[in-house]
Formats: sequence, structure tokens, C-alpha cells
Amino acid sequence: MDMKEILSKTIEQAVAQAVKVGAFSVEAVPDFTLEVPPQKEFGDYAANVAMVLSRQAKKPPRVVADAILQNMGKPEWLERAEIAGPGFLNFYLKATWLYDALAQVLEAGSNYGRSDIGNGARVQVEFVSANPTGPLHVGHGRGAAVGSVLSNIMAAAGFAVTKEFYINDAGNQMDCLTDSVIARYLQALAAGGEKAGTIEFPENGYHGRDIIELAEDILANHISGEEFLTRGGSFDPAAIPAELYDAFKELAQQEKLARIKKDLADFGVTFDVWFSEKTLHEGGAVLGAARELQSKGYIYEKDGALWLKSTDFGDDKDRVVIRENGVPTYLAADIAYHRDKFHRGFKQVINLWGADHHGYIARMKAAVGALGFDPDRLEVIILQMVSLYQNGEQVKMSKRTGQGVTLSELIEEVGRDAARFFFIMRSTDSQLDFDLDLAKSQTSDNPVYYIQYAHARICSIFRQAKEAGVVMPAVRDTDLTVLALPVETELIKKILSFKEETELAALRREPHRMARYAHELAALFHSFYNHCRVMTDDPAVQKARIILVLATQIVLRNVLGILGVDAPEKM
Repeated sequence: MDMKEILSKTIEQAVAQAVKVGAFSVEAVPDFTLEVPPQKEFGDYAANVAMVLSRQAKKPPRVVADAILQNMGKPEWLERAEIAGPGFLNFYLKATWLYDALAQVLEAGSNYGRSDIGNGARVQVEFVSANPTGPLHVGHGRGAAVGSVLSNIMAAAGFAVTKEFYINDAGNQMDCLTDSVIARYLQALAAGGEKAGTIEFPENGYHGRDIIELAEDILANHISGEEFLTRGGSFDPAAIPAELYDAFKELAQQEKLARIKKDLADFGVTFDVWFSEKTLHEGGAVLGAARELQSKGYIYEKDGALWLKSTDFGDDKDRVVIRENGVPTYLAADIAYHRDKFHRGFKQVINLWGADHHGYIARMKAAVGALGFDPDRLEVIILQMVSLYQNGEQVKMSKRTGQGVTLSELIEEVGRDAARFFFIMRSTDSQLDFDLDLAKSQTSDNPVYYIQYAHARICSIFRQAKEAGVVMPAVRDTDLTVLALPVETELIKKILSFKEETELAALRREPHRMARYAHELAALFHSFYNHCRVMTDDPAVQKARIILVLATQIVLRNVLGILGVDAPEKM
């Protein structure tokens, strides 16, 4: 049990004792916050328990706080406790708890920081879910990084996490992709012949260089010109047989999806499930969901279309589910998809959507409620826009293609580690200004370089120790109480707050907390390194500092692992 758990139980026991002696009366202790204060003068931990109990106890918070302290006694690990402000309880712990806890860090190793606060609850995190019609761009990159890191955090906090990519492989965008590829294929096939220059490109087609390359690949490796004509193809795109058209569609989708998977793998992002929208239509799930809602009285007919009564669940207007021509809307497929999610037994479903989807939240929650599920079980995290900057100016177009910058180009430009860290270091509800020059710089101003350099420094210390013949000390045989300097104790406290930071990041869905924590830990280590010699003439101090450095390395590796960033041994 870590100190936070010990302190929480001590507070709960003190409340129970206060009730027993008649200091105040409450039926139960509600959830309260116990956190490391932002300023160290407020103690090692601060609790708002008195304020959350005040109404139930029918007494002012400071009176409740005083009663809690009077009935807490003085545990051996507690230096003192004070009442602050409107009724906060600030706890100042004895230094001895730091040293015992530091030893536990080394014993836990790669498992340090993990917890069971999630209690094995099944959670699905759906992110990226880009249309398989083109390469991923930098906006997708932010979603990929945030979704990946959030999944890692929640897994570390004891949730059973499933990462899912929803493949939008049905609808007009797939036909548009196919039409674009066929047009480029015919242009390549006609090159140099009498038909050259006569093949018109679709008005709503995809104009990227990737479409041209895909068409040329199909011509060279999949459907030769001779085969194309043999199978009934012609230079009139509208006259291409359905079977041949579907072959182009399948090849185009496979290539685009393969490219997406490769880009994500290069970015360190993997998925447990790749869910095809097309299977919902082919298996009857879309119409099935609509019929279920209709049977429950939440769908009505108007003007030949079927409408969802989303206003019954707080939406600003009702929404069309099936158009008058019988074709389902995107909402219909999304309803079927979310019904499938909850039928799979997920306790919580988390979707990461772009800023342009903010207005879609209310109707999706309405659909979930109409299906009979608690709308609060659906969480939507909105990701704000990303802007790239270089030389102080915004970069909108790729130098290579003249179009939007792709994720693969960004990785090539700044590296995977910097790209992941920069995408994650700001709150999802903040617009992200991505400084390409800073991301590539090898200075302390670059946060990911600064953090990785801390780990490389640690590895350098251990190489020097090995060369000097220093034997790594056993933690339980080492007197850690000699670590009494402020730069040492502050570093220890930061190390010991890792588990709490992980839990808060998981419960609040704030992956940027992990990036901030990593930077703060690195800063405290650099400060320690600059003020304290590890290899000293004092054997007791040297042994203790080696333990402290080793504990720092363990936590740096663990947090960088959650962030999906490498922990280099040399830089």
C-alpha cells in the first residue's frame, strides 16, 4: 500500500471515529480529493474531505476538519497536519516515509506506477478512424498520439483497454476514391495514345499524387491494360462493368488501408480491432438498429424519411436516420456501430473526434440513450486543430506534393519521438502550435530532448560507475536517510508521485499530464545532477545517490514507455 492509500484510510478512520464520539453525524464518507499540492509549503498532501462532508454534517468545513484531526491521533509517519483556507487538510509527512517508499520503487521496477484503480473495467478507446481514401495528415497524428497514450495510461491504471479503429469503408467517399483511381488508371493506360488527354477527372475526385501512384501500381501489378479490356473495361468510366469497378474499389481500399496501417505502425500506434463499417451494412446491423429504435417509439416517419427523436434526449433537433430514398445516413451507421460497442460489454466507450465533430456529440449521445444505454457511458474527447510552424511562419502545404503535410512527412522531418511528445504535451481542448524547428533542436528548450537527455545522463553515470568498479548497492542494505538535501528530497517526492499522476491522468482523461510529469521529473533530476556528485568519497552518500539515480531511471523509463517515446542510453 502506498502513502496515498495509507493516508486515505487514515482519514476515513478518523471520520468514523469523529462520528462515533459525536463530533458530527454523517451516513457515509463521499469521494474526496487527496492530491499533492501545487506548492510545497502546503504540505505533502492536501485533502478536501471536510468540505465535501460539511453539508452532510451540517457544520462549517473548518469545524469538520478540526474534528477529523482531533480523532486522527498522530501516526508515526505524520509530522503534522494543518487546516488551511476554507477547510483543506494539509498533511506534512516525516522524511522517513520517503526512504521506505523509494526502496519500493526499485523493488517494483518496470511495474512501478501501475495501479488497479480501474478495477479491470472494460473500456474501448476509438481513435483516428480516418477514411481510407488518402494518407494520414498531421491532424490524424494528434489523434493517434493522444489515443495511444491515453490507452497506455488507462491500462497502467488497471483498466482493460481495447484500442479500435473504425474503417469508414462504406458510403460516397469510397465511390469517389474508386472513380478517382479509375480516371488516373485510364489516363496512364491512354498515355501516348490517341485517347491521351481525353479522360476527364471526376469533379469531386481526390487529386493527390498518391492517387496517381496507386493507379500506376494497379496498371503495372494488378490489372494490366489487356486484362482491363478483356474484362469489359473501356475508356468511358461510366461503362465499366460492376465487377471490374468493384475490383478497383477493393484494390484501392486495400492499398489505402495498408498505407494507414504502416504510417501508424511507424508512429508506434497499434490497434486491437479494425472494425469495418461495411460489415454493419452487409450484415443488416444498420437497418436492425433503426428497426429497434422504431419499435421503442424513438423513430418516426416524415416526408418519406425516418427520423430519430433525438430532441427527447437533449439534442437541438430530430435527425434523419433513413433518407426518403431508403439510403441510411452516416448517423444510422454510427448508431449501429455504437450499439455493437455496448453489446460487446464495454463499461465505457471513449471516442476521440476532431474539432469539426463537436456538434455531433449531442445526437450520438441521444442515440445511445434511445438504445437503452446510459449516455454517460459514451465519452467524446474533442481534439483541437494542429498548426505547423517553421521559421516563425505557418506551414500549410507539403514541400513535396504542394498539398497538406502528411503524418509520414512529419515523422521524417522531426522523428517519431518528438512528433509523439509534441502532439501529447498540450491539453486536447487547446489548439496545438507545433514548432518544427524546436522539435528538431538538440537543446534544453526542446522538451523531449531534455527528458531523453536526463535518461542518457543516468546511463552515463552507471557506465562510469562500472568502469570504476563500483558494485551496485542493494537498496535494503543502503542508508537512504543521508539523502537529506532539498534537491534530493524533492526528486524523491516527484518519483513517488508517479502512480498518483498516472491515476489522475487516467480518471480525468488527461494524457498531457504524463508529458508534463516527465518534463518535471527530468528537470528535478538535472538540478540534482548539477548540485550533487554521485561518485563521491563518502561511501554512504555514494550508495544512496546511486539508488536515487536508479529509481529516477526506472520512473523515466516507465513514463516514457507510456508516452511511446524511446529512453536512449546515449545522446
